[in-house]
Amino acid sequence: MTTSQKTALITGANKGIGMETARRLAALGTTVLIGARSAERGEAAAEELRGEGADVRFVLLDVTDEISVRTAAQHIDATFGRLDILVNNAGIAAGPQAPSEVSAATVRQVYETNVFGVIAVTHAMLPLLRRSAAARIVNMSSELGSLAHMADPGSPWSAYTSILLPYCSSKSALNAITVLYANELRGEGILVNAVSPGYCATDLNRHSGIRTAEEGAAVAVDLATVGEDGPTGAFLTEDGPIPW
Repeated sequence: MTTSQKTALITGANKGIGMETARRLAALGTTVLIGARSAERGEAAAEELRGEGADVRFVLLDVTDEISVRTAAQHIDATFGRLDILVNNAGIAAGPQAPSEVSAATVRQVYETNVFGVIAVTHAMLPLLRRSAAARIVNMSSELGSLAHMADPGSPWSAYTSILLPYCSSKSALNAITVLYANELRGEGILVNAVSPGYCATDLNRHSGIRTAEEGAAVAVDLATVGEDGPTGAFLTEDGPIPW
């Protein structure tokens, strides 16, 4: 089945910023696919948004499982025939530790979701995105991934970057991946950007953030719906570019 209505896939969308991104995109008339590795939580989130009148579906998707990723892509292909928006939102963090105390295994676990998961999902969805007239890819990054911030002892983020090696470095890697995809795809009109939602209160930080998930979702939605004259290969907050 094909449809003229735009279709968006958001990974890790059963809660937090991902769910708020789904809510906002659905309010704009987009059919939103909530990707989640838990069928129970994913379907509950989709049901909640459908109760608000949104066209939202659940798609079982574990970004660290190649079979799950391929199966999700096949389902989207069979149901919609294309994909217009991909928001790589799924992400995890590890507990605070000095860099010298972090094991390679811990870093590898974070990278499986934050880096390799993004590559796996993007790779699987690209054939579907290429069928869209104006595809957009948004990668959910963080200001903690800014090398400029990490290198500045006076940065307001230094207290975090000094103890979150797996998370911060994974977001730096994600930023690099964003630029490389953007460079390859710009000639096809597919815009690829990294965004930082700010320090939002979510499960990732035990709800210690100072912004709401709804506020954090705004920049992702802006870049997911930006026109053909919008940026690509950029690292942005809602207030503008972030230094790499």
